[in-house]
Amino acid sequence: MDLNSYKNRTNNLVKHEGIISKISEKTITISLKGNVNCEGCKAQSACGVSDSNDKEIEVVNSAQSFQINETVDVLLKRELGLKAVFWAYVFPFILMFVVLVAASFFFKEWIAGLMSLFILIPYYFMLFVLKSRFQKAFQVSILKFN
Repeated sequence: MDLNSYKNRTNNLVKHEGIISKISEKTITISLKGNVNCEGCKAQSACGVSDSNDKEIEVVNSAQSFQINETVDVLLKRELGLKAVFWAYVFPFILMFVVLVAASFFFKEWIAGLMSLFILIPYYFMLFVLKSRFQKAFQVSILKFN
């Protein structure tokens, strides 16, 4: 993504700063930096965003030239971020709840509870199998600092 298109679309993008940690022929691995806004927050211990300093993301290697330890901005469309939250957190919760309620009609409570937890195993396995499809849907861009 070039700088001019970035300036025109910043309202629709989620931006996070990161450092390039690994470069291969097809992918670039970026280590995301911690969020500066989290330092003074009282809810930091309850929030997953504050733990983002050890997160890594893989991006398709574009034609641009990057170097290891280079600081970049990772950009994602805002609506894709919401879709990612849905598939990672909201849908599994709904799935667990539906299985818990449905199974409680036929089994004891503890068995229904275990079934609602074990339903996550095939769900996350399905996400793993469909990983390449999700990577195509959730295109992430890199903006190089000049």
